[in-house]
Amino acid sequence: MRDVRDVGERLRSDAWDTRPEEWDLGAESAHASAEETTEGRTRAVAADHVPQAVAAEAAPHAAGAVRAADAGSADSARKPPARRGAADPVKALMHRHRELCERAVDPLEIAAGLEAHGLTDRAAARYRHRDVFSLAEEMYARVPRDEDRPPPRPAPTGGPRENRAWAVLALLPGALCTAAVLGLRATEGRAHLAVAVLGALAVTLGLRLALGRGPLRAPAHTTSAAARVCTCWLLAYAILGDGLLRAALDGGPDGPWPPATAPVTALALACGPAAWCARLFAVHARRRLAGSRGLEEFAASVTPLFLGVFALFLSALAALLALTGALLGRPAVPVGAGALGALLLLARLLAVHGAGRAATVVLGTAAAAEATALATVFAARLPGCSALVTPVETLTDAWGADAVPALVCALAALTLLIHAIRTLTRASAHARPPGSP
Repeated sequence: MRDVRDVGERLRSDAWDTRPEEWDLGAESAHASAEETTEGRTRAVAADHVPQAVAAEAAPHAAGAVRAADAGSADSARKPPARRGAADPVKALMHRHRELCERAVDPLEIAAGLEAHGLTDRAAARYRHRDVFSLAEEMYARVPRDEDRPPPRPAPTGGPRENRAWAVLALLPGALCTAAVLGLRATEGRAHLAVAVLGALAVTLGLRLALGRGPLRAPAHTTSAAARVCTCWLLAYAILGDGLLRAALDGGPDGPWPPATAPVTALALACGPAAWCARLFAVHARRRLAGSRGLEEFAASVTPLFLGVFALFLSALAALLALTGALLGRPAVPVGAGALGALLLLARLLAVHGAGRAATVVLGTAAAAEATALATVFAARLPGCSALVTPVETLTDAWGADAVPALVCALAALTLLIHAIRTLTRASAHARPPGSP
C-alpha cells in the first residue's frame, strides 16, 4: 500500500515538471568513456607482458585506433543531443491549461474549460481518451495538491433562508409596480405626478434588488452600461411608446397621453416566474452535466430542457398579461409586451451564464429600431420627407400601434433564442454556479 502511495505522489509531483523530456546523452557518453578508459588500461598492462617486438609491431595499429576513437568522440560531441518525442500528451495539455487545472474544484470545470477552448470529443482521441470528460478526470487527478492545506469551502448551495430571500426579492418589482399603478388610478394633478415619479423610483430599486440576488444575478463583467440603457429604453417605450406613436400619427401630441400600465405591470410581475425558470434551468443543466459522458450528449439533453423552460416562462407571462389587462380594463393581450418579456429573459440568461455581449448587441439593435420608428414619424413633417412615415404608417394601419414593438422585439428575441440554443447548451456555460464571478 505504501508503494502505491509513493507512486501516486511521484506522479503528482512530476505533473508540473518543466524540464525537457530527452534522453540523458551525457550519462551515456560518460559511461562509454569510462569503458574506453578501462579497455585502454587493460591493453597497456597486456603490452608490458608481450615481447618487445610484438609491442613495437602493434604500436602503429594501436595509435591508429586511438586517433579514430578521438575523432569519433569529437564528432559525437559536435552533434546536438537528439530530443525524444512527446511521450505524455496529457502532461503537455496540463501545462497549456495550468491555471484552469489549478483553480478547478471538480473535473466538470476542467471539461467545460477545455470545451470553451475548442476541444471536442473527437479531439480528445489525440490524448488517448474517448471524450473530454474522461480526459478532464485524468487531468484533475494529476494536479499536484498540498495535502496539508484544508480543502476549499464549497460554494453555497442555497439553503432555505437564501431561497426564501431571493424568492421574496423576485416578487418585489411586481408588488411595487402594482402599488404604483393603483396609486396612479386613485390620484390626480400634482399628486398623480408625484406618485408616478416615486413609483418609477421604487420599481427601479426593487428590480435592482431582484437582479442582484438569486438565479438572475449576473457577473459584473457580463453586464455593461449599454445593456442597462437599452433595457431602460425598451421598458420606457413599453409604457409610453405606443401612445406617443399613435398621437404622432394623428398629428400630435397635443398634450399628455395615457401610459400603458397593464403590460408594464405584467412585466414586473413576471420577474418571479423568470427567477424560478432560471433556477430550474441552472439546477437541471448542472445535474445533466454531472451525468453526461460527452459534449454532444450533454447538448442533446439540455436543448429540450432549455426550450421547455422558455415555453414555461412564455405561458406564465401570457397569463399575467391577460390577468392584468382584464383587471385594468385592457382585455386585449399586447403582443409587443410578450415579445419584450421573452427578449429580456433571454438576454438575462445569457448574461447570467457569461455570454452577455451578444445580448447587449441585440438589445441595442432593438432599441435603435424603436427609436428610428418614432423619429421617422416626426421627420416626415419636414418638407419633402413625407415618404419617411410610409413603412410605420402601413404597419400600424394593418396591425395597430403595438405592431412596431411586437415586430422589433419578436425578431430580436428570435435572434437571441437561436444564439442561446447554441450557447446555453454547452458545458462551458455551466462550469460554475450561475452568477458566480
